[in-house]
Amino acid sequence: MSTALPATQHNPAGAAPLSVSTSINCEKAQRSSVFGNLLRIAGASAAVLLALVQALLLTTLILKAAGSIIELGPIRLFFSLEWRPSRGEFGLASFAFGSLAVCVVALLLAVPIGILAATALTEYMPEGPRRILRSLIDLLSGIPSVVYGLWGVVTVVPVIRNLAPAGSGVTGYCVLAAGLVLAVMVLPIIIQLSCQALDAVPIGLREASLSLGAQKGHTVASVTLRRAMPGLGSAVLLAFARAAGETMTVAMVAGSVAQIPRGLLDPVYPLPALIANTYGELLSVPSYEGAVMTAALLLIVFEALFIVISSLILKRWEARLCVQ
Repeated sequence: MSTALPATQHNPAGAAPLSVSTSINCEKAQRSSVFGNLLRIAGASAAVLLALVQALLLTTLILKAAGSIIELGPIRLFFSLEWRPSRGEFGLASFAFGSLAVCVVALLLAVPIGILAATALTEYMPEGPRRILRSLIDLLSGIPSVVYGLWGVVTVVPVIRNLAPAGSGVTGYCVLAAGLVLAVMVLPIIIQLSCQALDAVPIGLREASLSLGAQKGHTVASVTLRRAMPGLGSAVLLAFARAAGETMTVAMVAGSVAQIPRGLLDPVYPLPALIANTYGELLSVPSYEGAVMTAALLLIVFEALFIVISSLILKRWEARLCVQ
């Protein structure tokens, strides 16, 4: 009659006893749980802190602007074209139109070029040149805005002035100059984000289209770009936010004339340039601080409305893609 061997004789050589292994696993699980809790607490704290900072910023602007809105009235403040602080006129309509005109020109120039460049980089260019060009684009995105503004003053403005009809009085500081410089400035952002959106399209979709006999160009236009449309829209949104809030560039090349532009060669005075150029005069004129704070609040609302509306359109487009 055979006798059972002790349980310890079944352990492989050098293996830890079962109780020790279980203890080690429990300690690892505890450490992982503690780390996860700390990470959740840190993330929640950061989110709450960010929300508090944003709430404080908006509250400060609203409180500072409320006095001017009540004193001058929304009609005189938001729809008037008169900006004469010495006479108590603080109309912001011309500045809002100036910001809108510069942003529209910049996006009309930058968005098609940026998306086409990203498509060429991701779909047609070999790996070696693609890496080199992407590195150069990353370098361009780190150039300070004041450098772009200086380039606009010494290059773009003289070119526009020399190409304008003789006797037209065009100085070169205009909507077109500001739009051109802003377009060059936001191009790296559009190209980078568009490349990421195109890279995220599954390779299987491209291969399925090509296997059905579609040409490369048809596949890119009908499959890749269509599938990447939400990401491309996000790139345009971020580019618009950068262009609308840019200060130094537009302050240097826009012309700083408070008027509604009648053409691309007219000077304008966008909202960020107004805030940057006039804040030092707050103490000399009554109601000046409230008017400038109202301009800052108007700029935030302007960007927020554009982003919200565009996000809703992108979500509807993404839902349509999912259904298809």
